[in-house]
Amino acid sequence: MVSFDTKSYSKKLLHLISWSHWFTFFNILAAIALSSYYLFSESAPTTLFGQAYLVTTWVSHIAFLTFMSFVLVLFPLTLILPHTKFIRTSGSIIFTIGLLLLVLDGFIYSRLGYHLNASSSAQIISLIQDLAKENSLLYTFIGALAIIILSFEFIVSNYAWKHLKQLQKTIFARFVIFALVVSFFFSHVSHIWADANLDYDILRQDTVLPLSYPATAKTLLTKYGLFNIEDYIERKNSPLSFSHAIPTYPTLDSGLCLNENADKAPTNSTFLILTEQQVSIPQLNQFIRRASATTLHLTNNIDTGLNDDAWFNLLYSLPSIYQDDILKQGIKPLLFQRLDQQALTTSLTVISDEFSATALQDDTVADVAVKEPRWFEALFNEKTELENVSSLLFAEKLNNKAPGLHIIYFKNSLAIDAKKAEKNNNQYQFELFVDALLLAQKQKSQKDIIWISSIGNQSSETRLNTKPALFIYPQPANKVTHKDVTFNTSNMDLQPTLMSQWLACNVTGNNNGSDLPTLNKDRVIANTTDKGIIIFDKDKSVFVDQNGNFQSYSRQFSSPITVNADFPLMIDGVHFIKLFTQQEKL
Repeated sequence: MVSFDTKSYSKKLLHLISWSHWFTFFNILAAIALSSYYLFSESAPTTLFGQAYLVTTWVSHIAFLTFMSFVLVLFPLTLILPHTKFIRTSGSIIFTIGLLLLVLDGFIYSRLGYHLNASSSAQIISLIQDLAKENSLLYTFIGALAIIILSFEFIVSNYAWKHLKQLQKTIFARFVIFALVVSFFFSHVSHIWADANLDYDILRQDTVLPLSYPATAKTLLTKYGLFNIEDYIERKNSPLSFSHAIPTYPTLDSGLCLNENADKAPTNSTFLILTEQQVSIPQLNQFIRRASATTLHLTNNIDTGLNDDAWFNLLYSLPSIYQDDILKQGIKPLLFQRLDQQALTTSLTVISDEFSATALQDDTVADVAVKEPRWFEALFNEKTELENVSSLLFAEKLNNKAPGLHIIYFKNSLAIDAKKAEKNNNQYQFELFVDALLLAQKQKSQKDIIWISSIGNQSSETRLNTKPALFIYPQPANKVTHKDVTFNTSNMDLQPTLMSQWLACNVTGNNNGSDLPTLNKDRVIANTTDKGIIIFDKDKSVFVDQNGNFQSYSRQFSSPITVNADFPLMIDGVHFIKLFTQQEKL
């Protein structure tokens, strides 16, 4: 028994250590109570075994984390500086910080789907800043919460110190500790069994608590509904698909077009100049110098699509995983719905060597051509196929086109390979037309909107690269400015941008794009392929295949890099992909 009359170093140390055990015990109970927030952030397990695992892993894991805070921080401090006031004050501050971090982590998890981590610090800070803008009392609430927790710590510290003898005689704590130890072993044995048997009801809980089991990409993709739970065991070679039906694609509601100019059809046009070859920086700089309206140079523009996927991303502003279901619904993109409402024309002009007399005689090209038309061609009122742009280069013809959407698509010939000169000729045709269009714009008092970019990828190797693009649009009073947009952008931004800047509608809540002139922060952008997910953040691009393998690439050097599996980034990418499924129907 400890003698409280003896003030020797060893007696004081034993007294402090005994106090710190009880102080930690009360903090374990507080941490368990506060961490119950995690349980409400996820759907409940469907089996009794899963529910038992959830409860036992929750209480034992949080208790373990709290106890380890004592072992790693407070206990060494007690041994080094066994001064009563210092240790009690330090302990109160240490556990206050710990509980505040627990509350913050639980909130971040409920909003973003992952815990506090360095790799996603930008997204976490951005979330807090956005909340602070929405609620000016946020920081006041945080301060009040800190004061409440610190007051609790001082009360508990004082109680444990003054009633240490009584606490040492109690037996209730032994039962609590015994229950926590049993829960600890039960949860770990259960997880080992679940891991061996792929019990999804347990494995999907791996990410619920902070610093718990490392999840796998497979488990997370299933958890977020990108794999069918019934096929969990056999999904190694299954394509990505939603486990639940997606919403019906929206029809344009008048409430989206409340702008004062909404009823007036625009008198200018939008030209989309698209090429299957990547547009180079020198080309874009040349176009910027010749532009007579405001230019946005999209230095980190993203396009991961192959073939028709790229057109779906561009016109519907949605990731490729939605393509089959949306096209089956037969509803036009919101952009084309608005064009129909305002009786504006739509035209598609395809420039390709395939349409030359020589190419049309080639059996290979003729066989491929049988597969036409492509799905998006039915959206347009007019379609024209040309061998070259010679008939389009006249300013009078370009400036007298009926107001509407005009797409000029430079398609590579299917009869030639990458080393032949015809592709250079195709690129020459592209530059020639853009120069002619920009020159014609100088003669117009009301400028048109122009988008210049590549579309699609010739192979999977280029999907992780960024493809710079150019957006040219008129501003009030014919103001002409230039801006390099270094934030992540994508071809999915085109539809909401045109709806806002041209057609006086706001549809950013119904797709995955943003209005480019108002874009003011970076974001994670993702898309799906038949083999996995491609995710882009500010510094790197990541491909996660269906076996859970991560391959990262440096955005600066366009080369593979070795990094640990970045699950927070993957979860951000999944949230981006699922934006449409989480939106309310119009």
